[in-house]
Amino acid sequence: MQDLTGKLLIAMPGMTDPRFERSVVFLCEHSDKGAMGLIVNKPTPELPTADLLEQLGIEATRPCEELVIHFGGPVEHGRGFVLHSNDYESNTSTLRVTPGIGMTATLDILRDIAEGDGPARALLALGYAGWGPGQLEDEFGENGWLNCDATSDIVFHPVDDLKWEAALKSMGIEASTLSAQAGRA
Repeated sequence: MQDLTGKLLIAMPGMTDPRFERSVVFLCEHSDKGAMGLIVNKPTPELPTADLLEQLGIEATRPCEELVIHFGGPVEHGRGFVLHSNDYESNTSTLRVTPGIGMTATLDILRDIAEGDGPARALLALGYAGWGPGQLEDEFGENGWLNCDATSDIVFHPVDDLKWEAALKSMGIEASTLSAQAGRA
């Protein structure tokens, strides 16, 4: 099994689960025990960041509109995760996933962002995508996903609608050339 931690999963056109259609998932963990990742290109405009901060009792001393809340995946919708540039580290809970991207899942990062002391680049996700042992590998076998190297420019791109095609282009693939049908050579 190849370790895909820190890679991007790109949903193939034939992805049958509507929650993952045209998704780009940043894999935070991948091992023989399963995988965990965050969808980075599905914003939730119905939940403004200011409302979330207010619900959490965090007072913003600077505008936080650029921090858009994303649907991170269908598991544990109430849990929040922040993917961020590695210029930020929580004292207790930052996971360094790649040399350029970390993940923090505690309120201290939201407080720091609201006070202007957070990372230079950040993406907030509610929920996550999870796979049991062998499940993700099975989905690869069913032509559900491609994978590529994750770059900060794709993960933190300000236009979510461009991330899927940008991830494909990073592999030299044009979206129009992909087939929804699985095949075997």
